Amino acid sequence: MENPKHILLFSGKRKSGKDFICEKLKSIIGEENCCIVRISGPLKQLFAQNHNLQINELMSDGQYKEQHRLNMITWSDEIRKGDPGYFCRAACKSAAAKKLWIVSDIRRKTDIKWFKENYSNLQLIRISADLEIRKERGWVFTAGVDDAESECDLDDFNSWGMEMANNNHEDYQNAISAILKLISQ
Repeated sequence: MENPKHILLFSGKRKSGKDFICEKLKSIIGEENCCIVRISGPLKQLFAQNHNLQINELMSDGQYKEQHRLNMITWSDEIRKGDPGYFCRAACKSAAAKKLWIVSDIRRKTDIKWFKENYSNLQLIRISADLEIRKERGWVFTAGVDDAESECDLDDFNSWGMEMANNNHEDYQNAISAILKLISQ
């Protein structure tokens, strides 16, 4: 398979709106040109198989996923100890051959390292939203989740190509415009 021309690596805290922005980008650019690659996809599939859970519910943004999130993080961290790129590799292996990949869920420095070692033309994008906005979107601090590596490992990462707020419609529009401009170059 030919490598994509661009790979956008998105990171952000829970309820920052990164999935929303990724989905919007895909709808603007079109499915014929891009796809969303979710590192959490193979992670959730394997976790569901190993724990006899409903994969569709784990892939959703609902309460079912939240009730299993902590166990899923703990389980996936054990796999990553032996192979830090395991889930990145699995997600890319099943990704469609498109000009643009939108990786919606970069969470660790090891994810970034793996992509840098395996692909070029990467753009690292950090999406943020104010705490009150995240709460309005349904975020509630969960011990063992919001203070774990999966949420905090990139807090001190300083090599983002773009950092953008997603607090309101204007922020969202600015983010989309900046990203579209970036990939048109």
